[in-house]
Amino acid sequence: MKRMILLPAIALGVMSASAQAIEQSGIFDNVSVGVNGGVTTPMAHHPFFKSMRPVVGVTVDKMITPTFGVGVESLFGINTSSYNGRAHSSTAFDDSYVGVYGKVDLFNLFGGYQCATRPFTIEAQAGAGWGHYYINEANGEDWNYFGTKAGLNFRFNTSDHFSINIQPSVLFNMNGHDIDQTAVGYARQAASFNITAGVQYRFGDGFQCVRPYDQYEVDALNAEINALRGAVADATVATAAAEATAADLAVQLQACKDRKPKVVKEVSNTLNSVRFVFFRNGSATITADQQPNVEMIAAYLKNHPEAKVVVKGYASKDGNYDFNMKLAQRRADAVKTALINKYKISSDRIVAEGQGIGEMFKEESWNRVSICTLEDGK
Repeated sequence: MKRMILLPAIALGVMSASAQAIEQSGIFDNVSVGVNGGVTTPMAHHPFFKSMRPVVGVTVDKMITPTFGVGVESLFGINTSSYNGRAHSSTAFDDSYVGVYGKVDLFNLFGGYQCATRPFTIEAQAGAGWGHYYINEANGEDWNYFGTKAGLNFRFNTSDHFSINIQPSVLFNMNGHDIDQTAVGYARQAASFNITAGVQYRFGDGFQCVRPYDQYEVDALNAEINALRGAVADATVATAAAEATAADLAVQLQACKDRKPKVVKEVSNTLNSVRFVFFRNGSATITADQQPNVEMIAAYLKNHPEAKVVVKGYASKDGNYDFNMKLAQRRADAVKTALINKYKISSDRIVAEGQGIGEMFKEESWNRVSICTLEDGK
């Protein structure tokens, strides 16, 4: 009957795991190693609690899917004393069991895999293997038997890799009990009860969930990819056009840089008819130290009502060419404005012209000037 229950449970576990969208793990992923310790006692022919003795064991298993796994285990009964007058082993162990088993994670089987480590789960385990009794040579030879084992594993996961396990189980001697030879197979008289606790370490990163895509989603993603490729092609064409425009602008810019500036050279030796108004770098403001020069021009125009003045503004070569061309005109206009506003000279007697960059003087700062030439009207 137990075989009939176990096989459908294992089949359900495999089916449940295959239904999940789980990324295939590596060979050494989800492999666990554990050590256990506890007690064992016969289920018949001897007092249950009085006959208890310690057991130790080691397990190595691997989860094939989040629901189903396989493993190997060992269990050794410690030699403490004989029970009910029966002779015991002269070695450190009274008996041993080594077998293979399959296990089913009941929480993942019925609740589905959560793509994360549960803090607590219960596993059903069942397997078969080789059992051995160690007997004192004076009382007979050692003897082997075929055993089956079934139980539960209450697993407390303290982290993604470590767990604490409590495992109650029943081990059946399928060859029969040495006292009651009629008790064979799954008989209580040929069974022992075990309960152990231990720790287990799991290697690897566990099972990784992946989201499945149906064909509709795949087609939609392909359409989006094709649209993006088209956008990239359009952007490539636009980039090429922008690069061509930039190259053309670069040629025009270089042509402007290569153009020689308009330079006006003017030298006047007529000290009586010429006055200079100098300016600071980048400025068209007449400073206080240059006001006497403007006042001299105004006095001459007042003393000679028929005279006129031609004001020519200049800039030095420092700075931007276009800015200097405008600055030259502003310097000429600054002198004209001062003559009109402060000294009340009629505007029709003043001509203000921007002459651009000047090279009249070797000292570059002197070329930041307005040259005012007085003309006799006679």
